Amino acid sequence: MSSAVHLQETAHEAGFQASQVLGADSHGLLDTSVIVDYDLIDPSELPGLSAVSALTIAELTVGPLAAGQDAEERARRQDRLQWAATTWDPLPFNNAAARAYGRIYSALLARGRAGRRRLPDLLIAAVALANDLPLYTRNAADLRGLEELLAIRSL
Repeated sequence: MSSAVHLQETAHEAGFQASQVLGADSHGLLDTSVIVDYDLIDPSELPGLSAVSALTIAELTVGPLAAGQDAEERARRQDRLQWAATTWDPLPFNNAAARAYGRIYSALLARGRAGRRRLPDLLIAAVALANDLPLYTRNAADLRGLEELLAIRSL
């Protein structure tokens, strides 16, 4: 078995999806903003192995509903959801992520930035922290103040 195939199989078992750059040694969690804009991002900026959180799948699930009466936008969002759901086996928000969220909230509270408005983003960051993964995002400003806890990769 080639090392690339083994890497792919091992990555899939861990909830990762191998990108086009299979030999890359980087890995990371893609937040919802990256999945939404995936086609607009240079593949060389993405990790060699990527994962998504179940929270991203949840956000994508409500996307078609949030599109209102625009049938074309609803269909586009539904396509993105189906693509993501079949491409990755999402990482769960589990007990370790719940504990990591406490650390994230505490760090933001110490900086006067705590609030529930960004709850999905912070929960996804907690999944990244719990799994010791850098977080790839298009909205790095939403995560300001977490750099000491978590590697944030802005795209």
